[in-house]
Amino acid sequence: MVVIGHEKGTDTEGRVRHNFGMANPEGYRKSVRLMHLAERFGLPVVTLVDTPGAYPGIGAEERGQAEAIARAIETCLQLTVPLVGVIIGEGGSGGAVALAVADRVLMLEHSVYSVISPEGCAAILWRSGEEAPQAAEAMRLTAQDLSQLGVVDQIIPEPLGGAHRKPEDTIAAVGDALEAALAPLLVLSGAELRHQRRQKFLAMGKNGAA
Repeated sequence: MVVIGHEKGTDTEGRVRHNFGMANPEGYRKSVRLMHLAERFGLPVVTLVDTPGAYPGIGAEERGQAEAIARAIETCLQLTVPLVGVIIGEGGSGGAVALAVADRVLMLEHSVYSVISPEGCAAILWRSGEEAPQAAEAMRLTAQDLSQLGVVDQIIPEPLGGAHRKPEDTIAAVGDALEAALAPLLVLSGAELRHQRRQKFLAMGKNGAA
């Protein structure tokens, strides 16, 4: 299989080096190349999402950040090989969606996935970051909320206290969930995979709970 993911870092030095998981346009273009390579060789694709969003700097915008994200989403929808995405920490905005338009979207129990950060939402709606808790509740960005809404297909349980307490157990749980999610997809034709994936996202929100 081909595995594509965000690298956020585990300490301050690592997070700075990896730009806090915020990819530049070149990163999304690399993911597109890898997805095309996977399709060429008939390999399933697994994406691991952990980003507050794509890098919003002026340089990234000048190099076509929005186009790169749109192209990645388009590629995900066109793939004729199985594609499974896992939100392993934070899934923010288009930077996360670019790697998560998948046949099956899995999510760790304590992860979050949203169109914008609660702080950003509060700044827009209330012009104050202090309203971030209220924004977070309204956005319904938890794994449990998103599963109820039909945005994610499965919640992967985490060890007591969170994934960081027992990383080996979390890795094993993600591996088991990926194996179970991929198994039924591997028997489908490319045309069936692409059609079902497109229908899944076209229908999203129609049957979600209010």
